[in-house]
Amino acid sequence: MHIERLGEHGPDLVLIHGWAMHAGIFAPLLDALAGCYRLHLVDLPGHGRSRDDHSRLELAAIGDAIAARVPNAIWLGWSLGGLVALSAAVRLPQAVRGLVMLCASPRFVEASDWPHGVALRVFSDFERGLRHDYRATIDRFLALEAHGSDHMRDALRVLREQVFAHGEPQPQALNDGLHLLEHSDLRAALPSLNVPSLWLAGRRDRLVAWQAMRDAAARCRDAHCHCIAGAGHAPFLAYAAEVASAIETFTDRLP
Repeated sequence: MHIERLGEHGPDLVLIHGWAMHAGIFAPLLDALAGCYRLHLVDLPGHGRSRDDHSRLELAAIGDAIAARVPNAIWLGWSLGGLVALSAAVRLPQAVRGLVMLCASPRFVEASDWPHGVALRVFSDFERGLRHDYRATIDRFLALEAHGSDHMRDALRVLREQVFAHGEPQPQALNDGLHLLEHSDLRAALPSLNVPSLWLAGRRDRLVAWQAMRDAAARCRDAHCHCIAGAGHAPFLAYAAEVASAIETFTDRLP
């Protein structure tokens, strides 16, 4: 698993990307955080520069593998990466000193007691699409990520430019990632989360409703939810300065 390290000074910050992507998607945010952190940029197995890593995407295993290779750090997870970061923060509080959930939810699919998730058929449709035309399916997912943002066209352009920048993601990794998004439910673990957390939401996000993140933060002991008004599912593309500012404010109050 490829982990790139950038920066010489400041707190350690791990960044974990979302489905079908790689750490290169965080480039605008890295510019905004330049000089403030020692960054650890993870490419999940089967993605980006970890494309030849055929490890299965399992939350505990991936979290353990990252924790074994980075110092005690703040973990930031975007979308699917949020499930990895949240799972690690619950299980490995000695390795995770703070958690940033960026447009990520403990449960992505709606339920009778979780009305702010997406419909189950959305992920079922994506799973079927992967079997028939995975490139078109990825593009539909990227469109959903960009949809709603004040800068939708620019966001979609960047997502499309980045998705295959280091080669095509492995089909098994794509299937594993969709399975995690469809079936993971970490809500029960939230009250036992022993590290401070920041929940950064996009008000116009069509994949992770800001209300879901607000409700998740309310279940944690030491949590703050910040919502970016004009943002969709990838706020770090158009609102990198606001995202970076929220992360820095959160970092300043950590023990």
